[in-house]
Amino acid sequence: MISVFELFKIGIGPSSSHTVGPMVAAASFVSDLAASGALARTACVETVLYGSLAWTGKGHGTDKAVILGLAGQRPQTVDPDHAEALVAEAVSHRRLFLAERHGVPFDAERDIRFDGVSATPKHPNTLAFRAFDAEGALIVEERWCSIGGGFVVREEAVGQPAPPDEIALPYPFHNARELLAVAESAGLTIAELVLANEQARRPADEVTAHLDAIVDAMMSCVDRGIATSGELPGGLKVRRRAKAIHDTLLTRNARTPHEVMDWVSLYAIAVNEENAAGGRVVTAPTNGAAGVVPATLRYYLDHCSSASRAGMHAFLLTATAIGALFKMNASISGAEVGCQGEVGVACSMAAAGLASALGGSNAQIENAAEIGMEHHLGMTCDPIGGLVQVPCIERNAFGAISAVNAASLALHGDGTHIVSLDKVIVTMRETGRDMATKYKETSLGGLAVNLPEC
Repeated sequence: MISVFELFKIGIGPSSSHTVGPMVAAASFVSDLAASGALARTACVETVLYGSLAWTGKGHGTDKAVILGLAGQRPQTVDPDHAEALVAEAVSHRRLFLAERHGVPFDAERDIRFDGVSATPKHPNTLAFRAFDAEGALIVEERWCSIGGGFVVREEAVGQPAPPDEIALPYPFHNARELLAVAESAGLTIAELVLANEQARRPADEVTAHLDAIVDAMMSCVDRGIATSGELPGGLKVRRRAKAIHDTLLTRNARTPHEVMDWVSLYAIAVNEENAAGGRVVTAPTNGAAGVVPATLRYYLDHCSSASRAGMHAFLLTATAIGALFKMNASISGAEVGCQGEVGVACSMAAAGLASALGGSNAQIENAAEIGMEHHLGMTCDPIGGLVQVPCIERNAFGAISAVNAASLALHGDGTHIVSLDKVIVTMRETGRDMATKYKETSLGGLAVNLPEC
C-alpha cells in the first residue's frame, strides 16, 4: 500500500524523477558511506547518469540535484534559495563536502558524467555512484533507479515485489475493483478507508498534520506563482504568465461564461512556473504534473460554496488511493510511459479527489478517475530542451480543467459506466510499453525536435 506520505511529498522543482529522485539517491549513497565507516577514507565520488537522466538531465537540473544530494541535502528540507548558492560554491571551489562534513576534490565536468549510450537494463532513469580512496581504488558502487514521483530503488530491486507492510492494514487493496468492494463491505467512503489505513501506520494527529502541510504547501505555491513575474531559467526565454493573468482577471470589467476555466488554468500555471524555476512544490504525483492537483484543489476551495478543510483532506486521501493504483499497476514515470503517466495520472487523481470532496459516491469517484485518465491515453512526454516548461506548464492547465470536467460528468451520473478504471490502467500501461522511446522524456522526438521553424 502506498501512503499519502509517499505519494504527496514536499520538494523542489523542476522534476520529481530527474531532480527529486537523484537527490534522494545521492543523499542515500553518502548516508550509506557514513554508516559503513567508509566516508572518512573516501577521496573522490563519481556519478554516472544513464538513459533519460543523461538525455534530459541538463534541462532538468539532474547534475545540480546530485551535487545537493551528495552534500547531504534532502528535497523536503533543502532551501530552494540556498540550493543554487551551494551548487555554485562546490563548482567554483572545486570541493564538495559529502554529507555536509567530509570534503573531497570535485570537478563537475569530470565527476558527473552524462552517458546517453550505455543500456539501462532495469529502468530508463538509472544512475551509478562510485566512491574511491586516495589510491584510486574503488570502495563501493551503488546503482539506483529513479522510478517516478521521487521514488527511488536500488537497481536490483526494480521489478521486484515491494516488501509487505510491517503493520497489517485494515483495508488492503490492489486494484480498483478490490478498493470498491472493500469500501462497500466496510461501509466506508474511499477517503475514510485510506484514512483508516494511514492511521494504522501512525498516530491520527500525525496524519492530519501531514494533510494540512500538503494543503498549505500547495496553496502557498499557487500564491507564490501568482505573485512572481520574470523569465524562467533554462534558455528558452519563457516568461512567467501567472501574475499577468491574475491581474487581468482581477481588473476585468465584465465576467465571462468561461471565467472559472481561466482561474483553474491560472492556478496550474502558477504552480508549474514555480516548479520550472526550481521552487518548492508538492510532488503530486510528479513534479512535471505538480500543478493539476493543487489547481483542482484551489478550484474547490475558492469556487465551491461547500468547501471545507475536511473536504480538502478527503480530496487528498481519495487522490492517494487513485495514484496508488496507477503506481502499483502501471507507472507514474514519464520516462517509462510518457506524460499519460504524469499529467494523465494527476488528472485522474484530481478528478476523483474533487468528486469525493463534493460528496460523490465511491462509484462516482471511480468513474471520475476513469474519465480523467481515459482521455489522456497516449500522451507523450517530449519537453523542449529537456526543460519542464514547454509544453509542460500549459499541459497542467489542461489537465486541471479536464479533472474538473471529469468530476462533473461523473457526478451527473450514478457511477455506472462501460470502461472500468482497472481497464484504463491496464491500457495505459500497455500504451506506455508500446510507445516509442523517443516520446518518453528523452527530448529526442515530438515537440522537442520540431520547435525550429522550417
